Amino acid sequence: MTEKLHMPAPEGPYPPTEEMLSVPVPHEEQERGKAELRAAWKTPTGWRYWSAVNNTEVGVWYTLTAFAFMLLAGLLALAMRVQLAFPGMEFLDADRFNQFFTMHGSAMMFLFAVPMFEAISILLLPAFVGSRDMPFPRLSAYGYWCFLIGGIFVMGSLLFDAGPKAGWFMYPPLATKDEGIGPDVWLLGLSFIEVASIAAAVELIVGALKCRPPGMRVNLMPLYAWYVLVVGGMILFAFPPLIAGDFLFELERSFDWPFFDPTRGGDPILWQHLFWIFGHPEVYIVFLPSIAVAAMIVPTVAQRPMVGYSWIVLSAVGTGFLSFGLWVHHMFTTGLPQISLGFFSAASEAVVIPTGIQLFAFVATLMVGRVKMSLPMLWIAGALAIFVAGGLTGVMLAIVPFNWQVHDTYFIVAHLHYTLFGGMVFPVIAGVYYFYPFFAKKLLSERLGRWAFWLIFSGFNITFLPMHVTGLQGMPRRVFTYPEDSGWALLNLVSTVGAFIIAAGFAVFLYDLLRSKKHQGQIPRNPWGAGTLEFSHDVPEESWGVRSIPYIRSRYPLWQQDKIVERMDAGRFYLPDAPDHQRETIVTSVIDAKPLYVQPITGPAWICMLAAIFTGGAFIFPTFHIYTPAIVCAAFAIVCVCYWLWTATARPPRSNMREAGLGLRLPTYASGPNTVGWWAMWITMLGDSTAFASLVFGFFFYWTARPDFPPAGAEHAIGLWVALAALLLVLSWAATLAAREGNHRGHVNAARLALCVAIAAALGGAGAAYLAVADLDPTSHVYPAILWALMVWLVVHVGAGVIMQGYCLAGSLAGKLTPLYDADLHNVTLFWHFIGLKALVTAAVLGLVPGWLT
Repeated sequence: MTEKLHMPAPEGPYPPTEEMLSVPVPHEEQERGKAELRAAWKTPTGWRYWSAVNNTEVGVWYTLTAFAFMLLAGLLALAMRVQLAFPGMEFLDADRFNQFFTMHGSAMMFLFAVPMFEAISILLLPAFVGSRDMPFPRLSAYGYWCFLIGGIFVMGSLLFDAGPKAGWFMYPPLATKDEGIGPDVWLLGLSFIEVASIAAAVELIVGALKCRPPGMRVNLMPLYAWYVLVVGGMILFAFPPLIAGDFLFELERSFDWPFFDPTRGGDPILWQHLFWIFGHPEVYIVFLPSIAVAAMIVPTVAQRPMVGYSWIVLSAVGTGFLSFGLWVHHMFTTGLPQISLGFFSAASEAVVIPTGIQLFAFVATLMVGRVKMSLPMLWIAGALAIFVAGGLTGVMLAIVPFNWQVHDTYFIVAHLHYTLFGGMVFPVIAGVYYFYPFFAKKLLSERLGRWAFWLIFSGFNITFLPMHVTGLQGMPRRVFTYPEDSGWALLNLVSTVGAFIIAAGFAVFLYDLLRSKKHQGQIPRNPWGAGTLEFSHDVPEESWGVRSIPYIRSRYPLWQQDKIVERMDAGRFYLPDAPDHQRETIVTSVIDAKPLYVQPITGPAWICMLAAIFTGGAFIFPTFHIYTPAIVCAAFAIVCVCYWLWTATARPPRSNMREAGLGLRLPTYASGPNTVGWWAMWITMLGDSTAFASLVFGFFFYWTARPDFPPAGAEHAIGLWVALAALLLVLSWAATLAAREGNHRGHVNAARLALCVAIAAALGGAGAAYLAVADLDPTSHVYPAILWALMVWLVVHVGAGVIMQGYCLAGSLAGKLTPLYDADLHNVTLFWHFIGLKALVTAAVLGLVPGWLT
């Protein structure tokens, strides 16, 4: 049997000794390394600046754009508060008010809360872990441009009186029966934005797992990196059910497939389940990153390591896990069985425990430290006060009888805003003050910062504290006016005054953020005295991130590792130069961060923006029921992504090994589970499988919830075609696996033949899947509609798999994919593992389950 071919393994001493780290680096060598890095990491200038992909550039764009969308959503809130200031006001009519409250909630959740976490993380995570950049910089840039285009499209609908108006939760049948394009704008526009969210989540998870510096084991990671992992994982499991729901919803809107129409077997409660499976973890997706910011500020303010590091990590993981068991507390009034209400009520109470552990750890750290009430700490203190108040009302709402009384009243509005302002807005502003010196090399004003704090803090409580009383008095939420004799007028007027005080505070904050700071002198390198790596960068900043990638053996290296910054600056650690003028970083093992190989990093390119524009066309044109241009845009988007991957790096590389510093030589290439690409594929397909599982859940939901599923005398999928589709897709899966093994053993021609067989079998399987349901009418009843939906989902993924197989075949013919350089084929094989499993599950649902049901 032919032996498998392998890349060389790392060579040289590891870990470095203190004697090795103490050897001085000649000045000429330091300057040569800096010049090489400066050339490799140069940020484009002029109009080419917008082709940049550096995390320091994309992160700033992302952050400012998310903040701009927050301000727009805030203006919508002010308009609504003016309308509600007095009974019978005519500032906004009912239709405009509905558009404003729908877009206010949608923008705050989809255009600010989650994107702001991802923006800050893209900007800061490489600095926290001492990495040069994110593992896929062009993916970050692509995600940003998707976010910007989608956000402008969704928010711009208000200018044409075409905004969605069924609420940010888009409940059917109100949203499904709306004759305007508003619901389509919401469904397709926000689905487009969710592409950016999932892309950023994949990037961040891989960055935290695989791009840590040598020696930074998982138990030494900054707490911020742990929160990134938890929240990224939550996004992977929370967003896909919403994407699956959007998929079903748009099929009903565009093609009249009755997933939520009770007259044809559908059920609007399914949408509520899919939406809130996303919607409640979303609250913790918003909350945990803000706690992560606090977890970095609190030890710095206390000037001592965080108390209870391990407990905080376990609590963050526990919060993420429990958050997926709470969604039904948004549905207590929908008539669910009492046993369900009891279970979800208990789960809603239980999530307080891990949340409380994190807050008590922060308080304990402050108690044992020497605290100076700096400006960032003032905002964190305000956040803790407001969030604890919101948590207390959350415990009240977890009790079913109380929830029944205040459901859909202003009590809920008050609770939601106390939770989100305390758990998100205040910590984010604290993070802006704390990290502003990191990316701007300036400090914000202490005086203006305190003015902004007290205006926003007092204005917030003036606005939302009275809403608890308004809600208890029975005022329903989402109403554009109210009667004069209701007794709610004074409380609403107070809330409106408070809203304008909040706006004044944000105006002060925005002025401080944007005003010129040229008069400031050189700020200290580490102005807050932090112990983590984010303030180890050069001042003025160089685009390379860290001068050399350090070896880490503690949680707070700037406090606990002697001379570490001095040695990083001198190029004493890893990758102190760039002899080929190529951007690089070190990829390490997941658990113990041992160096594995040197990863080339892609540089500036316009292709990311082009891919985002065409992807946007594929989502935006169907909003207006224009499908041919949408298909063309989707095709061009695929071409752009293939070109982007094809030209990203030179293969094979110039050399198999790279002198990494400190006597360590690392491979310049790897494939399989060691690589960032393999992990990105695994993580992406995990999220995709969650969306697929949500569709299967929909099938069984109808089975259990509807007595007419399937209807009497219903036609079923044709079993012969179902079996053939499953057989051919499994054959394609096996042929792809055979191609990978054959190529890895040097049988290049046999591998190419196997890829051709795999492509032909996949196309045949997709055709057979279509023929299995072709005779069913998906508009007649939800039963044929859900079978069609499963088939469409499978065929689209098979199409993606065929493109990947064709890409590998082209790479093999062009010499880019060889027996040694075969990472693409490893990644595509992993993709087909998931497709094969989806094919088997789909075949079972289409071919076997209907027989059991009847």
